[in-house]
Amino acid sequence: MDLSLYNKIFENRLRLQIMSILMANEFYDFSSLKELLDATDGNLASNLKTLEKEGYLTVEKSFVDRKPNTRYMKTDKGRKAFENHLIALENLIKQQYK
Repeated sequence: MDLSLYNKIFENRLRLQIMSILMANEFYDFSSLKELLDATDGNLASNLKTLEKEGYLTVEKSFVDRKPNTRYMKTDKGRKAFENHLIALENLIKQQYK
């Protein structure tokens, strides 16, 4: 079975969820991700950092009404890695029904 497209980065549930959200949205901010995923600050931050280090997302920091606002956007590399991972999962599922 060919699992060359399978990506271990997305084995983590939270990272999989983060990328799913970023695939469906142009960007998402830290507070909204935290609320939607019901994640702690530390857990969310460390998983976002992992995705950033891989080059799968970019970070944009700004101020909104004098409050810090951190937005995350998927990169082309992140989009492609996620799409490939989904293909690998689909292939894995198809193998189970042969």
